[in-house]
Amino acid sequence: MNNEAKHEDPSGFVFEKKGYMIVLAGILMIITGFALMSGGGSDDPNVFNPEIFSFRRITLAPTVVMAGFALEIYAIMRKPKG
Repeated sequence: MNNEAKHEDPSGFVFEKKGYMIVLAGILMIITGFALMSGGGSDDPNVFNPEIFSFRRITLAPTVVMAGFALEIYAIMRKPKG
């Protein structure tokens, strides 16, 4: 039988306050990235709009989304102080 004391948070929350703030920041980054990807379409299917291949939609937005997911992984994996 293991007699080590378990470190359980009496409040019942999984993370501390800073952890939840990091999770919220990651979610906002992911939402921002998807918002940056939107647009660039054409109302007429016979007309090509080259704006769909802009730097913002092809490079910036996916980078922001991936950074948001990386921040979420960090928030989950970080060890709380104390």
